[in-house]
Amino acid sequence: MTDPSDERHYPARPLIGASAAVFRDGRVLLARRARAPLAGIWSLPGGLVEAGESLAQAAAREVFEETGVTAEIAALADTVEIIRRDEAGAVSTHYVIACFAARWISGAGVTSNEASEIAWLAPPELGGLTITEGTPEVVAKAAALIGIDEGRR
Repeated sequence: MTDPSDERHYPARPLIGASAAVFRDGRVLLARRARAPLAGIWSLPGGLVEAGESLAQAAAREVFEETGVTAEIAALADTVEIIRRDEAGAVSTHYVIACFAARWISGAGVTSNEASEIAWLAPPELGGLTITEGTPEVVAKAAALIGIDEGRR
């Protein structure tokens, strides 16, 4: 049952999120979502932007909160828009997510109440995962922006 006070379900307006493809030694940081929405699915660490916070600040904060990794945000890699409708056609979900390319600074990655697992994977390894839509494309764009060779294993 959905909580009617949760702004993520049937939002009055699009929700703005930020995420980051953090690279360390040619591998990208992924987190398995521990909570809804999409619990159990692998994704880039990220979440909703807070009032007064830039998109890049939100991405760095979310990466740290979810994984304990400190990252330097390098550039905007892509935007992903997710719109879902229910059977009656009403908008049940609408996110606009700014996805950044980032470089690892510190932290190996730890689980949290938002991330049940952490993994550092070479971009070609993403194909075997159940992963949020658009993630492989975002990772490819982010890798190109910061000069990561995606063929590396």
